[in-house]
Amino acid sequence: MSKIVFITGASSGIGKSIALYLHDRGYVVYGTSRNPDKIDVPFSMVALDVTKEETIQKAIAEVAEKEGRIDVLINNAGKGITGPIEDTPTDEMRENFNTNFFGVIDVVKAVLPQMRDQKSGLIINTTSIAGYMGLPFRGIYSASKGALELVTEALSMEVKSFGIKVVNVAPGDFATNIASGRYHTPVYENSAYKEKYAENLALMDSHVDSGKDPIVMAEAIHKIIENKNPKIHYKVGAFMEKFSIVLKRVLPDKMYEKLLMNHYKL
Repeated sequence: MSKIVFITGASSGIGKSIALYLHDRGYVVYGTSRNPDKIDVPFSMVALDVTKEETIQKAIAEVAEKEGRIDVLINNAGKGITGPIEDTPTDEMRENFNTNFFGVIDVVKAVLPQMRDQKSGLIINTTSIAGYMGLPFRGIYSASKGALELVTEALSMEVKSFGIKVVNVAPGDFATNIASGRYHTPVYENSAYKEKYAENLALMDSHVDSGKDPIVMAEAIHKIIENKNPKIHYKVGAFMEKFSIVLKRVLPDKMYEKLLMNHYKL
């Protein structure tokens, strides 16, 4: 029997690549988008906005009623944000957490009763390698993804007795349109961070442009789904991106900070 997979944020980028990859391998895929009628894909699309709980409940109920089960939930929908902490509007910080953190939790809460009833399920939360460290001018994004990593660890222990598995997948930089969808704090003329922030904006965009093909992430997700005993944490990206996490564990704080500051030319 084909597994039923529910993927948030499947209209573009990594989410779309995962959905297409799984669809081509015989999974029954339901992707989500705020405007699914505008998306031309071979898999089913349902309307969902992770910041609006009523749309989450409706979408989950629709798929569960139609298919009788949801085997895999992939929380992929997310939003980038850049800017110096001092210059970034606090409302934009809250909005980022509403998408990257609270929105994911609301989707998880909506699917858990179904998975408990069927006594099985796999939840995959897409976090970020940036969530393992506080990156300059991406501190809020790092914080939202880091918070999701920790909540996923807790959730894994809470739902294990119900036959539900919970996994984090932290991607590095991938060649997607995420940069265009980010909230970019403006480079203010009177900002104390004007020059350094402007330089780093260009650096961040170049990292995305030269990032890996999203198919690499799709392949990794497929392997996790097929693994009967998946790990809690996965990192998918370039060697140095993954190695940076190892360095943070072993190096003194000040030495690691100096490495990051040199990389970002601070």
